[in-house]
Amino acid sequence: MTNSQAAPGIVGPFAGLDVPWLLRMRAEVRRDHPFLIWAPFEAPARKWTYGEFHERVGALAAGLVRRGIRPGEYVLIHLDNCIEAMLAWFACVELGAIAVTTNTRSAAAEMEYFAGHCGAVAAITQPAYAELIAANCRELRWIAVISHNAGAAPAQATSRGDSFEALFADSADRPRRATDPLAPCSVQYTSGTTSRPKAVLWTHANALWGAKVNAAHEDLHAGDVHQTYLPLFHTNALAYSMLATLWVGASCVIQPRFSASRFWGVALEHGCTWTSTIPFCMKALLEHEIPKNHKFRLWGTAVCEPPAFAAFGVRTIGWWGMTETITHGIVGEVDQPNAPMSIGRAASEYSIRITNDDGSATEVGGTGNLSIKGIPGLSLFKEYLHNEKATQESFDEHGHFLTGDRVTLLEHGFVKFGDRAKDMLKVGGENVAASEIEQVIAVVAGVREAAVVAKKHPMLEEVPVVFIIPQGGVAPAGLHDDVMAACRNALADFKVPREIRFVDDMPRSTLEKVAKAELRKMLE
Repeated sequence: MTNSQAAPGIVGPFAGLDVPWLLRMRAEVRRDHPFLIWAPFEAPARKWTYGEFHERVGALAAGLVRRGIRPGEYVLIHLDNCIEAMLAWFACVELGAIAVTTNTRSAAAEMEYFAGHCGAVAAITQPAYAELIAANCRELRWIAVISHNAGAAPAQATSRGDSFEALFADSADRPRRATDPLAPCSVQYTSGTTSRPKAVLWTHANALWGAKVNAAHEDLHAGDVHQTYLPLFHTNALAYSMLATLWVGASCVIQPRFSASRFWGVALEHGCTWTSTIPFCMKALLEHEIPKNHKFRLWGTAVCEPPAFAAFGVRTIGWWGMTETITHGIVGEVDQPNAPMSIGRAASEYSIRITNDDGSATEVGGTGNLSIKGIPGLSLFKEYLHNEKATQESFDEHGHFLTGDRVTLLEHGFVKFGDRAKDMLKVGGENVAASEIEQVIAVVAGVREAAVVAKKHPMLEEVPVVFIIPQGGVAPAGLHDDVMAACRNALADFKVPREIRFVDDMPRSTLEKVAKAELRKMLE
């Protein structure tokens, strides 16, 4: 039985509800409580209560309708962390448009692809990116530009786009539409093992699921203050932090980005009790004095109780999740001992499978392929937008989503991250497909063959390194510069190779495939 043929009378956990309902309800019952606290680097913090934020979202939604945005249309939100990013996201979602949050480190070719692929009709961005959007997203009806760059004054006034502030209308005219939890809500582009990033489509039910389940996994309560500095265009900050905060009526402190020198000052000023973080940030914080009087009670990161970070004196739970899962499919226990360096146990909301390549169950101590079963449009993403083939191929015959990750099964159901699908890199928390980089390099004149692998990095976890066989007679020095120029032009900065190694031949496995495991050994 497919999900579309479910038995009649099934009532989902968010029947009759959507994201605008959640914000409206919180504005009614927590009207004067701080929801979002914007903490820019060079100015005092600014608090937005639930009531105030809800009113501004309504005014912006009304203004977007006045500017011609209709339900079902796609709007690019190309912004670093700022209050405007959240106003834009909620306003689009309220009127029934689909908010498309894109990585602000994306290159021109990537932005052209994103806008064209989803069919975006408008964009909201900041001065630093206005020229990039205008030059590469040419089918947009209009572009609106906020007044600053993540809290900093722009170096020069932009000549492209309208003022974001001019979009606001009267919140009394906020749009009304029928509530449909399965209506499309938002899109994030994520790197898969294919060359082109896939567009992960969430429904309103997906967003509410993320809000509710993340809050439960994180033991969040109304009195918590969640410090957020990871990028809001990704699932971690958007769902693990902001939406989870909204679900319980707590407060979320938003910083422009991670800053080790500013982390503790902001945490102390606002009494932060929770943060979602990554190993890169924790390593950087170890280089600064840790205040004794901080209020943190829990941190969430890649692994449970990493011994290297015991100095913070904060209970740390590990987890694993993807844009496609909205929340954690595997998560550490908040109030029980966890296996140190594990990512936790299977979350109770999902079915987790760990299997060998032949489909048999992986034994304790073994490493196998991770797949996860949920309900598409509720506990799993709805689909890959405009890519039915990729959506179908990402599920097995049992309805489990194939994550491409490998994990090791430990005693008592704990799970440890094993290794990544062979062609995926994790660069400072960003997923990078090796094939995406290889396709850019392959067409550079003078390149006969290119293979990208991950090299361990002390702060970023991994960085891309490319091995290149040059065509006969081509000088490596000139080719090096051409390859780097092509990568910088076509790829986000974190995808650009950190090192190029020229070789006469590549190690081969069966069918003449490049043996990337051997290339990785050459880097060690």
